[in-house]
Amino acid sequence: LSLTVDLDIQNIIEREATNAYLKYNPDGIWVLAMDPNSGAILGMSSKPDYDPNDYQQYDATLYNQNTPIFRSYEPGSVFKILTFAAGLNENLYDMDKDYYHDIGYEYVSGTRIKSWKVGGHGYQSFREVLQNSSNPGFVEISRRLGKDKIYEYVTKYGLTNKTGIDLPGENQGIMFSYDNFHPLEQATVCFGQGISVTAIQLVRAVCACVNGGYLYQPYIVDEIKEPMTGEIISKTEPKVISQVISSETSMKMRDALETVVTDGGGKSAYIEGYRIGGKTGTAQKAVNGSYVDGGYILSFIGIAPIDNPQIVLYVAMDN
Repeated sequence: LSLTVDLDIQNIIEREATNAYLKYNPDGIWVLAMDPNSGAILGMSSKPDYDPNDYQQYDATLYNQNTPIFRSYEPGSVFKILTFAAGLNENLYDMDKDYYHDIGYEYVSGTRIKSWKVGGHGYQSFREVLQNSSNPGFVEISRRLGKDKIYEYVTKYGLTNKTGIDLPGENQGIMFSYDNFHPLEQATVCFGQGISVTAIQLVRAVCACVNGGYLYQPYIVDEIKEPMTGEIISKTEPKVISQVISSETSMKMRDALETVVTDGGGKSAYIEGYRIGGKTGTAQKAVNGSYVDGGYILSFIGIAPIDNPQIVLYVAMDN
């Protein structure tokens, strides 16, 4: 049995996830790396973990739940990648020529949706709306998209069904029913709140935004060989499910996401000499239908190299 996992990438993921777990003492960390041009899993890990040789000594939830494919949660601002791509694909704005004035809030159905920056970001291009992760700006994008288009893209990105990865225990996210999808829900979903997804669903959708627009079937089994003869019994071939956005939109997204790292909220991921794109996320934790004070899932999704993506890497840290 040969897996798609890249040993170098997996070792780095394990090392850095362990270091972060020991340093920050979060409730959990999960990491997922995917080849955006095939859907192959390059690395996957979660903490806390367990010793498979002695699994009975651990809580059953540790060895029965593979976090990146099992846990569903509100993704927060990393979801804005998907919304922004949908808006571009529908030609709702030119990200450099059209502007939005962020005064610090927008009202939707009587609810005040605030910017993380007091007083807002002022007059900004739509590219800067993404760079600055402006929630009011994404409320405006949600209005332009409208109920039917938002719902259509959430479905096209594969967020309403399991991905079908060849691993046991996959879960799926939670989305409002169409009848309960009112203007407030439309606004919050567009910036990653009020919709629940798994890491594998999110990463696959982001891959589609940067790989030319193609949604792939994720997989982790590369091939199975007959052990004595070496004969290949089965070999997994990449499978395109659909094209979600155009190749032109995908090219614009790669450009926009690179500037999030060079000039926007993802500056901490910038490495001189490398071309990286990405997006940060801060999501409130929902427990039993209500948000937890002070409880956040912090995340970053990175794409490299952004001009010819070979890896999409997602890291999330709980609390």
